[in-house]
Parts: sequence; structure tokens; C-alpha cells
Amino acid sequence: MSVLDALTAEQRAAVREGPPPTGADAMKAVLVGEPFDDPDWIFERKLDGIRCIAVRDGGAVRMLSRNDLPLNGRYPEVAQALERQTCERFAIDGEIVAFEGSRTSFERLAQRNHRAVKVYLYAFDLLWVEGADVRDLPLLVRKRLLRAAIDFGGPLRWTPHRNGTGVALFEHARRLGWEGVIAKRAASPYRARRSRDWLKIKADRSQELVIGGWTPPKGSREELGALLLGVYDADGALRYAGKVGTGFDRATLRDLAARMAPLRRDTPPFADADAIRERGATWVEPRLVAQVGFTEWTRDGRLRHPRFLGLREDKPARDVVREVASPA
Repeated sequence: MSVLDALTAEQRAAVREGPPPTGADAMKAVLVGEPFDDPDWIFERKLDGIRCIAVRDGGAVRMLSRNDLPLNGRYPEVAQALERQTCERFAIDGEIVAFEGSRTSFERLAQRNHRAVKVYLYAFDLLWVEGADVRDLPLLVRKRLLRAAIDFGGPLRWTPHRNGTGVALFEHARRLGWEGVIAKRAASPYRARRSRDWLKIKADRSQELVIGGWTPPKGSREELGALLLGVYDADGALRYAGKVGTGFDRATLRDLAARMAPLRRDTPPFADADAIRERGATWVEPRLVAQVGFTEWTRDGRLRHPRFLGLREDKPARDVVREVASPA
């Protein structure tokens, strides 16, 4: 029996034959400031991990990040679980996560490079199945097809949602220390761009920042003291956003030093380098992206109380800008 047999004639008309999508086709959410209730929207827990488009076209699974980096080698247990599926042709969208208690933790996921960390793929959308591109179907229809196509269990998990009630879920997320909530228009199609049909409401403060250099280590610290960070502005200039010197263990410091060594340069990559008061800094090409938690932005555009959470290899450095919430 075909997964598509459950579609109505009208829904079938919205389905077209075509190749499976790639990681670069991932739909992205717009940041807004406040949670809301609306019967035309569904609300999901915001997961703090790595976005993954998993594609199977009759053979091996390809797990792809947002910038199409392969993820199979990093998370082989997830790839193996997907390859055991009865359905042999699908493309699903989800998030690879690791847990710290009941909370998904990017910091813990980043430790996968150094020690054993259990991971899961939480799937929340179906983009392609049995050779058919279903991205023009309404979101709730795609979710029904996802449940029919995939046998969830082991490292493969279904992402639950609530209908219409975003405020209560956001308050629940804040009490439990979750990252926040994703709001999605229930009737929306899937589009390979950032869209206001998907909104993210953060309960914590974190964001991606570009590494532009490091300061010398002090005391017993090895390899480096702090990372010098920036974000790109609307004109494409890298602007200094402060430094982060906490959140590192020895393995992370060694890994960062090894990655930054071949990127050294003589001059700072920051357009406003005159504002940086750091003696003995080493500068690097702005190619590495760090995930950093913090309490707030200061009035002069600096991070307050930053903490390093891990490297992001799933986002190009040139795409990193300061996230500013817009009205819902």
C-alpha cells in the first residue's frame, strides 16, 4: 500500500514527481519576540541541535546539514535506523539532538567529537516520498504522511505539536529550561527559504557568531584565552561583538587550536578592529562559526556573560548576522 493512498483527489493534484531535496532546501523560521495563540497555527518545542535533511532513494541514506555537509559518519546509528525503514524512498526534515536531563543541549551534542554521547533524530516534516515531491501540501497533511512513512523508535523520534496554544507551551518551555517554541502555520507549504509561515520564539539567549581571532592563554589555560567574535552587518562587514572565554574543556581547546592554526592571518578581519582592546591577539580568517549562549546584548553591541557552547559546521560564516526579533 502506498503512503500517498491516503490523499484526497485535491491533495494529489498538489503532488508532483521530482528529485529529492537537499540540505540547502531546508525551510527556516523568522525570530519573533512574543508567544501567541492562534487556531490556524501549530506549536512545537524548539530543539537545540543540528538541522538534518535525511534522504533515501532506494539505497543508502544521505544525511545532510543545512549547507549540505554529510552527517552519516558523525551519527551512524541514526543513518542505520533510517536504512532499516520499510519505506525506501523518502526525504524527512528534523533535528539531531542530545539531551542534558529533559533539555536538548547543543553543548552536549558538540561533545560528540570527544566522547560517547547518545543522539536522536527528531523528525517534524516530510518533503518527498515514493518519488513524489509533497512540499506543496499543507503542513498537517505532510505530518500525517510522515507518521505513515516512518516507523519511529530507537534514535528516530516523532516531534509532537500542539494545536493553537503557543503561550502555554512557551511558559512550559521557559520553566523547564528549553530553548523555546517554533510556531508553524498549519496550512502552509514547505519552502526552501526563510519564511514567516514558521516563527521561532526563544526562551533562552544564544546565537551563532563568527570567530575572528583569539587572545593568549593565561595561568593554567592551554592553547588560547578567549575567542574574539563578530557578526556581519547589512553591508557585509564583520563587526566585533565581544569575546568568550568560558565553556571550554581541554579537548575543546585543543580542537579549536588545531582548526584555527591554518586560518591565521596578519590583520584583524573585523571592520571595527580599532575598538578591540586586546593585546597579543592572533587573527584568523573568519570561517569558523561558534554557538554562544549569553544573557543580553549591551547598548554598544557586545555580548554580556557569554559562554561557548560548541562549533557550528552546518552554517556558512557569511550567513551569520545578529538575530533581532520582529513582531509576530
